[in-house]
Amino acid sequence: MSLLAPLALAVWIYLLLGHGKFWQAGPVLRPATPNTWPTVSIVVPARDEAEHIGSCLRSLLAQHYKGVMRVILVDDGSNDGTVVVARKLADPRLTIIDGTPRPPGWSGKLWALSQGVAAADGELLLFTDADIVHQPAHLATLVAKLETDGLALVSEMVALNCASLAERALVPAFVFFFQLLYPFALVNDPGSRVAAAAGGTVLIRAGTLASVGGLDAMRGALIDDVTLAGLVKKRARIWLGHSGLAASIRPYPQPVDIWRMVARTAYVQLGYSPWMLAATVAGMVLVWMVPPYAALFGDGWARLAGLLAWAASAGAYVPTLRRFGCSLAWAPFLPAVALFYTAATLGSAFNHYFGRGVIWKQRAYGQAE
Repeated sequence: MSLLAPLALAVWIYLLLGHGKFWQAGPVLRPATPNTWPTVSIVVPARDEAEHIGSCLRSLLAQHYKGVMRVILVDDGSNDGTVVVARKLADPRLTIIDGTPRPPGWSGKLWALSQGVAAADGELLLFTDADIVHQPAHLATLVAKLETDGLALVSEMVALNCASLAERALVPAFVFFFQLLYPFALVNDPGSRVAAAAGGTVLIRAGTLASVGGLDAMRGALIDDVTLAGLVKKRARIWLGHSGLAASIRPYPQPVDIWRMVARTAYVQLGYSPWMLAATVAGMVLVWMVPPYAALFGDGWARLAGLLAWAASAGAYVPTLRRFGCSLAWAPFLPAVALFYTAATLGSAFNHYFGRGVIWKQRAYGQAE
């Protein structure tokens, strides 16, 4: 512990000072008006989303957008009446596509998106999830950001539900860890290789998507947003920030709901590599578990280093808690939350090695996909 605690403190000093200011609760996309109004096709893939699809589509059809806009809903084999809810809207700007069965090698979401893109027209494509609601100025603001800054792709981490006890304890940390993995400042820096997007909102130029090989180039990706951002950033500038104009309405009332969300793709993120898994767990133990252990049970310099590292992690978490409107009293307990996410990552690997693979919306995906 006399060596691990100072090492953990050194890591935290680097993270705070040299890791793209990941701890900042920004940048945030603010309302803006574009100078031009290009045609936008909004593609919404949906599978068993009857509970949310009505709110999502109504918010999209209510956009204050002066250009031509159409919404394309691709139903991905729903069994809960998703299409029935959508057809009740009866808006001429809404096209509903009954998706065809997923070909081998494709992820369900990407195959649904691909069918929507095939039916789209115009210069811009907006990919958004079926559980996202959009304020009326959202589309215009996205287009303004894309056009004003000369970007090829704009994406946002939409506001997530944070009402239940489980959500308040775990959801802000989900966003915090995402920013730790993909610091937004580095994503937005053309000189950095770090690339990421958040799938709830991705606005991309149709020409850019075609230039990277279309969705066919990433057909099997289960972490499709980050994969797409990586392909695009090799050719053009991208931007990722927080959204003040869009929010997810999908609840995660119990810890097990968040566990399943994380376990769905955690081992995929590690490339199904046991070595990466071991390195990740070791890193999580060093960064998150060693500081509080040293602070509580160590002595001398080890205890002081542990206290400083623990305080650094809590302080870094404060901007995220404020963004979610959560009590700052959660900050010292971030190591316990990190333990939860570490366990969920191990659970993801467990599912893979015991033949369950990735399961989402009653679909199982194997490593080859």
